[in-house]
Amino acid sequence: MKKKFFANIFSLFLLAPFLLSFVGCANESSSDNILRVYNWEDYICNEDSEEDGYVDLIAKFENEYKQKTGKNVTVEYSTFGTNENMYNELKIGGAEYDLVCPSDYMIMKMISEDMVEPFTDEFIQNSNYAEYASPYIKDLFELNGWTKYAVAYMWGTMGYVYNPNIVDKEDLQSWGGIWNKKYSNLTTIKDSVRDSYFLGVAYEYMEELKALAEQYNVTSLDDENYSKYNALVTEIMNRTDEETLEAVKNDLIDLKQYLYGFEVDSGKQDMITGKIAINFAWSGDAVFAMDEAEPIYDEDTGKLIEKGVYLNYIVPEECSNIWFDGWVMPKGANVELAQEFIDFLSSPENAMTNMNYIGYTSAIAGDAVFEGMSSEDWYSEGEEGDLDENGNPLVPYNLNYFFNGTSDGKYKDGEYFIWVSQESRDRQIAAQYPSEEIIARSAIMQHFDDNTNAAVNEMWEEVKGLPIPIWAYIVIAVIAGGILLIVLTYIYKGRHSEPKPKKGYKILKKGA
Repeated sequence: MKKKFFANIFSLFLLAPFLLSFVGCANESSSDNILRVYNWEDYICNEDSEEDGYVDLIAKFENEYKQKTGKNVTVEYSTFGTNENMYNELKIGGAEYDLVCPSDYMIMKMISEDMVEPFTDEFIQNSNYAEYASPYIKDLFELNGWTKYAVAYMWGTMGYVYNPNIVDKEDLQSWGGIWNKKYSNLTTIKDSVRDSYFLGVAYEYMEELKALAEQYNVTSLDDENYSKYNALVTEIMNRTDEETLEAVKNDLIDLKQYLYGFEVDSGKQDMITGKIAINFAWSGDAVFAMDEAEPIYDEDTGKLIEKGVYLNYIVPEECSNIWFDGWVMPKGANVELAQEFIDFLSSPENAMTNMNYIGYTSAIAGDAVFEGMSSEDWYSEGEEGDLDENGNPLVPYNLNYFFNGTSDGKYKDGEYFIWVSQESRDRQIAAQYPSEEIIARSAIMQHFDDNTNAAVNEMWEEVKGLPIPIWAYIVIAVIAGGILLIVLTYIYKGRHSEPKPKKGYKILKKGA
């Protein structure tokens, strides 16, 4: 038995190089079918729920890729919290990803530093993205020089989500509405230097922005003055000269006295629970907060199941930020596999699933997306001529600027209207798809060079620095005074007191 055992071991030893070679080949083959994706947290539908209409898109892609190619693919999906964290990991940490999803200004930075692979001409011209991405979005990417290196994923505006039972809508017609003791301890803004800097600039130059709006009076993207007006707004909102930095710093420091705090992700939940009444929010977070805060009624009986509140969303009249998150392929990426994944996400059906789950607005249009938007489960409240629950006529909400040119034949350009109540124009539909008037006065944040970034970050550190209250100075002074007294007493005793004799002895005076 022992001879047979050792003989088998010896045989395996001889075969080891061949086995290791086989394993190596298997691993190498497997690695060709791994897609490494780096995305924002909670930014893709990865849950199955037939009742809610959720589909795990990552699992669906893996299955469809197998059916299409006969090959297995594994998506290694990980998340990041900020653009800067993602950038640093790629730049310094040497992390390897096939797809990452930065925001507009970070896309510009990565392109300028030659950090990304170009998309193929075939993808740019013949993919689902080419067919179904909104022409408005594609035109913006073309205008900014991103088309070859980035694909839009989600987009939206910045505004205020607020509780109309506590907050006067008129106060929030201007960005300056939160610089108001009336709303002390009821407001949060972003713990994000770029977003809150944008807020500070909008406040600092609100009179100049209002004057421009009155001068040009642009309400449509087809207006002949749109390009000129929007370029002027964009210039103002990207000012970073020393005077602007100092003014914005002082404005934001002044604002702190009225804030509940700074946040990145907790603001929407604080709105839902009623902890705050105003949140400086990305439009997608605003949609989520409005959805989750609404009262819940039994569909059959109409009985109230859970109390809630109807929150609203508003973009102040001076301007807003049109933001984008987009897919880019870092240097060394598996271009073919990365493009397959984007193509999969860019089908209207999958884009609709994604929107339904995360609350943000996809750059993809098409019939499936419009039908979802215009269903009564989403935003449509009827048809032309119908009345709302208060007996008032429904009003049209124009989505042609976004959907024109993306139909498979069911709709014609010019037919993309949703009929809603007047009240609904202040709620989810306005956050999901801003009107052309809002878009006309919205700017894209530009990429800052390293020196400007350093100056803006330094400004932000001063804004975030916690001021020491007067009572703290008093306590510090008392403690310091006490310590000083103890030290002086110790020194005095050390110089003038005599040493104590050992027990049982006494000190003899001189001359005794």
